[in-house]
Amino acid sequence: MSDLVITGGRIVDGTGNPAYDGSVLIEDGRIAAVGVSADKRAKERPDLRRLDASGHTVMPGLIDCHCHLSFDDAGSNSEIFFQRRNALSALVASYNARKLLRAGVTGLLDPDSTFENMIDLRDAIDAGIVEGPRMSCGAYALITGVGGTAGRLINDEGTTGYYMAVNSKDEIVREVRRQIKQGADWIKVHVTGIIPRQAHKGELCCWTMDELKLICDTAHDLETPVMGHCRGAGATQKAAEAGFDLIFHATAMDDAALQAVIDRKVPIAPALTFQANMVDYGHKIGTADYLLKLFESEITDSIATMKTAHAEGVPLLTGSEAGFSLVPYGDWHYREMEVFVKYFDMTPLEAIQCATQKSAFGIKMAGEVGVIAPGYRADVICVKGKVEEDIALLGDPGNISHVLIEGVAKDLSPPPPRKPIPGWRLASIGDTRLTREVAFGPGTPSDTPLIVEELH
Repeated sequence: MSDLVITGGRIVDGTGNPAYDGSVLIEDGRIAAVGVSADKRAKERPDLRRLDASGHTVMPGLIDCHCHLSFDDAGSNSEIFFQRRNALSALVASYNARKLLRAGVTGLLDPDSTFENMIDLRDAIDAGIVEGPRMSCGAYALITGVGGTAGRLINDEGTTGYYMAVNSKDEIVREVRRQIKQGADWIKVHVTGIIPRQAHKGELCCWTMDELKLICDTAHDLETPVMGHCRGAGATQKAAEAGFDLIFHATAMDDAALQAVIDRKVPIAPALTFQANMVDYGHKIGTADYLLKLFESEITDSIATMKTAHAEGVPLLTGSEAGFSLVPYGDWHYREMEVFVKYFDMTPLEAIQCATQKSAFGIKMAGEVGVIAPGYRADVICVKGKVEEDIALLGDPGNISHVLIEGVAKDLSPPPPRKPIPGWRLASIGDTRLTREVAFGPGTPSDTPLIVEELH
């Protein structure tokens, strides 16, 4: 039985309203009452289970709208493209999904996956075969023959890792329909990509407006939304005008792009946690100073446009981009809220609203989850301390004492220790170039340096 009453806690309801003390009554997997009404109805239920949340914040579970469960904390695209195997990738993803539960994540959007196998993991979670957050997912990310974010590593045709190249209008229609048939909740498009010879220009839009409209029209006819990876003003404007339902990143918007997004109220998931981690902790992993400045500029250059979009009613959703070694599973799913507070001048309660009520859109459950209020599904977490005063409390799984999905408590014990998988990671003979200076110390002459290049 999932019926219970949570008492003694401080409720953050996910709508941006101030926190308040009160009880939460859960019946049949939904929130039946809060506050005085919950206490009154609970007195009439002597059989009701009770959960004492004294000293805790009771709040909606976090929703991560940009998490790649099949990537397995990869160190590079090459690792994802060439080291992964289908069934094992899905099994490893199910292991990692437990880390999200321990981090208070009750829902996630997985935009694209190797072998499009997160469709299978989603169905396994829904069927109760494995335990994990609610999932909504795309399949392969659509790209043109120009490529996506990995340049010439990507095949001109067919699939590479999490990409599917489509090179004609017929291929676009066929692939969109195939993905929907296979069970994709969303169609993902890499609207921008890196052309190696033109990398100094940043990511460029790789699609025509007609092609982007065709994707949207085909998907929307089958009642499936479209999301797009967009960096740069032109791509973001095109995506908004073509009918995209969700835009990732939306960096470097100009006035026209911003207005297109505002006019259509297209939700944005900036997914800047990766950049923030690089800025704040890159020095601990040896990141060059110029890269630290580059990653920070991607955040700071977006401050004005994101603040304006938020003020104009554009929903900003939270996404960690977990799946890479810089954003490992279980550690950083709260971090985007810190970015919103630090850079976009949101209050902690506004940032929490982005991670709960607003991000419910990403899992196609807006109005059903993400709020502590009667009628909503009881996806609830209990966190030690006052989260509205210190969002970083969510960064320590030890602070998260209970995670409920539709009122059912989830196992928060750590996953068993994991051993290396043969051939799963890229082999490496070192993390740096073995110059004479590295070998023999500073000041060593290096006119003819001995170099061992890092394996990639």
